[in-house]
Order: sequence, then structure tokens, then C-alpha cells
Amino acid sequence: MSASTSAREESTGDTRGLPPPIPTSTARARNGAHRRTLASYGFLGPNLVLLGVFLFLPLGWAFLISFQESSGFGASGWVGLQNYQRLVTDPTFWQSALNTAAFTLITVPLSLALGLALAVLMNSVLPGRKLFRTLIYLPMVISGVATALMGVLLFDEATGIINKLLREGGLAGIPWQSQGSAAFASIVLVTLWIRVGFNMVIYLAGLQSISPELYEAAKLEGASSWQQFRYLTVPLVGPSTFFLLIMDVIYSFQVFDTIFVMTGGGPGRSTSVLVTYAYENGFVTRDQSYAAAIGIVIFLLTLVFTVLQWRGNRTRDTTG
Repeated sequence: MSASTSAREESTGDTRGLPPPIPTSTARARNGAHRRTLASYGFLGPNLVLLGVFLFLPLGWAFLISFQESSGFGASGWVGLQNYQRLVTDPTFWQSALNTAAFTLITVPLSLALGLALAVLMNSVLPGRKLFRTLIYLPMVISGVATALMGVLLFDEATGIINKLLREGGLAGIPWQSQGSAAFASIVLVTLWIRVGFNMVIYLAGLQSISPELYEAAKLEGASSWQQFRYLTVPLVGPSTFFLLIMDVIYSFQVFDTIFVMTGGGPGRSTSVLVTYAYENGFVTRDQSYAAAIGIVIFLLTLVFTVLQWRGNRTRDTTG
């Protein structure tokens, strides 16, 4: 090819007859990033499909039904905000909401504290600690209905193990099913038994990621065991606490199987929570539009709390 031909092709932009350009490092990096993106979507695709079918689609459908009137399993007409206005004046809804709030305020701090205490204990030199870890975590492995049935065996007012032991000792049995406060206490105790094992495992993972050199330095400075726990352990497991706080609150807002099996929401409405009240409306009285409205309220409460906690944690990390 002559010099005049090359000059003409460069001036006119005609690249016929020239070899293909060699990709630059930027182009290769862009192509690599594009392939990695496609691969990541390939891995995420099945999960996104499952989330769409079993989470987002039902959630959207429930949101739509909450603006309709239903009888049985079919919607009969559009009523707008009528179901939500009914919530405002429904005393049973507010009683269930107060029970849910009380249940959350009691079980979440206790389960976090007990989980951290057990994690510290299981992280130390304890004979048979692997066996104890398994036994403590066991309630999380079996189904919620099975653990609730175990709770019935313990707290049944007539035939429960606890009341039998009390009567054998000459004491009066506790009215676990006929008195509201006792029934609520039984639900709290079984819930703690279920949740503490999960909290312990998460805290244990956080503790094992802390460098032992920090504790050795604290000992050299004369820090006591309590001071090491207060000023080292608690702050350093902060991310674990943040994760568990959100998970435990979501669990408390959505608790159902334990209450349904043990008390059914009774006696009266003393153990009725938002999810059991939604179930009652949706599958007992068949008012599914009202049940959907309750479900949307539960979702919004959970979402608001999660967002607030997330923002608070990010603010703490930024300022810290």
C-alpha cells in the first residue's frame, strides 16, 4: 500500500483493507466488567424470579385487595380507603397492635442480652461447649409448630410439666391459659427459648472475629473482666447487634405459630397480635380485604423500623 493511499484512508475514514484495531486496556476492562455483570445477573436471576413470584407478586396483590371489599375468597368491589379507615376505629386492632409492641419490647432486648451472654460463655474454655451450643440452637432447627407444641407440654394449665412440678411441691399451679398475664408470659418464655440460640450463634461469630490481642492489651492496662466486656466486647459486636435487632424485631412483628398453637390469641385478646388478628379475619371470618389491610400495615411498620435502624447505624458508623 502506498503512502498516498494510507494518507487518503486516514483523511476519509475509510479503513477497508486495514487490519482490525487492537483492543486497548480500557476496552478490555470494559468488556470484562460487562461479562462479570452478565454472570452476576445469571446467578441472581433464579433468586429474583423466586422473590418476584413468592414475595413481590403476593405483596402487590395484597395491596390491591386491601382497597376492595371481599366476601369469601373473591373481591366484590372497590372501596378505596374504607378498610384502612376501619382499622382506625377497630379496638381489637389496637389491642393486637399494643400486644405486638409489648411483645417486641420485652422479647427483643432479652433475647439480645441472653444471646450475647451465652455467646461469651460458649466462646470461653467450657467443657462440652459444642454439645451445649447444639442444644441451645436446637429450637431453631425444628419447625415453629413443633417448638410451640413443646411449649404446650411445658405450660399447659392442666397437664403441663411446670404445673405438675409445682403441685408436687405443694404449690398452686399457674393459670397459663385462663389468665392473660400468665398466658402472655408463657409466650414470651417460649419465644426466648426459640430465639436465643440464633442470637448466640451470630454473636459467637462476631466474638471469634475479635483479635485476642485487644483483650491482652486491656489486661495489661489493668482492665477488669467487666470493663473488657463493656468497653471492648459490646462495641466490637455492634454490627452483629444491628443485624440481630432488625431480625428479632421483624420476627416479633410476624410471630404467629407460637401464639396460634399455645393460646390462639386468648384468653380474650390478651395474646392476640397483628398477625393472628389478620389470620382470624382472612381465614375465619373470610374478610380477606380487611386482613390484607392489616398485612400491609405490618409490612409498613416493619419497613419503617428497618429503614430507621439502617439510617441510624450508617450515621453511627460515619460519625464514629
